Amino acid sequence: MKNRLRFLIVVLLVLGVFFRFVNIDKKFYWYDEVFTSLRISGYTQTEVLREVGNGQLVGAKNLMKYQSSNQTKKLGDTVKSLAIEEPQLPPLYFLTVKYWVSVFGDSVAATRSFSALMSLLAFPSLYWLCRELFPRPEVAGIAVGLVAISPFHVLYAQEARPYSLWSAMILFACASLLRAMRLQTKLSWSIYAVATILGIYTHLFSVLVTIGHGIYVLGSQGFRLNKKVIGYLAASAASLLAFIPWLIILLVNKRAAVAATGWAQLETSRLSLVKNWAGNIGRLFWDFGLNSDSPSIYLIPFAIANLILLAIVGYAVYSLCSETRKQVWLFVLTMMAVTALAIVLPDVIFGGIRSTKARYLFPTYCGIQIAVAYLLATKISDSRLPRLKSQVWKVVTVVMLTGGVLSNAVSSQAEIWWTKEMGAENPAIGRTVNQSVTPLVVSDISEVSLGNLLSMSHLLEPKVRLQLLLLNPKVRSQAQLVDKPTIPVIPSGFSDVFVYGRSNILGIKLAKNPNSKIELVAQSKSNSLSLGKLVKE
Repeated sequence: MKNRLRFLIVVLLVLGVFFRFVNIDKKFYWYDEVFTSLRISGYTQTEVLREVGNGQLVGAKNLMKYQSSNQTKKLGDTVKSLAIEEPQLPPLYFLTVKYWVSVFGDSVAATRSFSALMSLLAFPSLYWLCRELFPRPEVAGIAVGLVAISPFHVLYAQEARPYSLWSAMILFACASLLRAMRLQTKLSWSIYAVATILGIYTHLFSVLVTIGHGIYVLGSQGFRLNKKVIGYLAASAASLLAFIPWLIILLVNKRAAVAATGWAQLETSRLSLVKNWAGNIGRLFWDFGLNSDSPSIYLIPFAIANLILLAIVGYAVYSLCSETRKQVWLFVLTMMAVTALAIVLPDVIFGGIRSTKARYLFPTYCGIQIAVAYLLATKISDSRLPRLKSQVWKVVTVVMLTGGVLSNAVSSQAEIWWTKEMGAENPAIGRTVNQSVTPLVVSDISEVSLGNLLSMSHLLEPKVRLQLLLLNPKVRSQAQLVDKPTIPVIPSGFSDVFVYGRSNILGIKLAKNPNSKIELVAQSKSNSLSLGKLVKE
């Protein structure tokens, strides 16, 4: 590897580490993340609903009880809450982050910093994987550089969810498989088995990665039963046996898992799916926060740039498949294709939006970045290439890397980004409420709205009081409360009374009170979240 390239990669690594930790608490703590903190606290959703959904006044900061680690709830309570309410989420990440916050505190910055630290483990694993695949160290170096400043990886490195740890486990398992196939020792296969177990206990979709490994092992060995195939089967069997305890929990509580992932069945058009797939691939390399509402003067050039980027990705995959040995291209191809097909096909055939969630496609995206790294490394270091073509590819490389750096610089200053899918209006709503002298926020509360309310608790000042009521009969029954929905009695002494929530049921009921009406203060574009103000006529 040339000194200039080595220096560039070091600079990219430094920038990647910097962007993973700078302003780590700048973006608001959103819906999914507050459920991470809820699991850390050891409380269940039902416990929270029962304790705060009775219409009594509660301080906004009192909800932080369910967002912080405490001495009364142990590791077993975290496992129990996951098993009962979210069994589709294996416990490894939640247990390790619970220990982390018990040592370093449970602030937003401290909780997210665990993910940022885990994301750094992807660098050595990716370098190792590329060295197992390619003789050229330049490929490994550029791959690490691309991931280091990838806006996609940086965003999830700053999120209190399992995805950055999962990406590291994916790459570690991939590298350890290739090493085991090369050495064929009991120790190397044992390391692969451990890597697979850690991956599955981090994220269920690691099963798809392991299936992809099986296809690769069989395909690379000509579908013959030899020592390498036997080694893979033994390691996979060991990982399956190790996962049986959580698999039983998942099967017993499958209704909870189905309920927690019901959003995946939402309908969208095929065109919308394609747009999301293309946009998410582009976000691997640059991401300036543009969306359909952005001005055309920005959208059009970036759409063109994204099409060029997609062409480069396609050419990278073609070059990889046509220029490398079967053992190389087959591995990267299965890494990309198996997870993608398993998630994309159900959406195309039956409908749904699973494949629009970029966080579920980490294996695919890592494979894409490896293919692009191979293309760039071969083009800029191939002495046989005409000078002009070599210069063009160097410019392409610089543009892609610069786009990643600039994207992270922009994103690091933002409070809201596309990864925060629910409750994007919360920061503005929180500021509006905090401006009031003595505010009261009235809201209905359910298993759906709980995430937004807990997110708001991180944004509201201690002076804010909440009055929360369970208006969903199903949830009320679960919380062992009376079944008849009631209209809250609004206490006096508050300068402003706000009505907050995802539904307008409570607002409609309150507006029926004599001489009262609801003035809309803020509303999401999808009308799914709003803040109203109760005023006397």
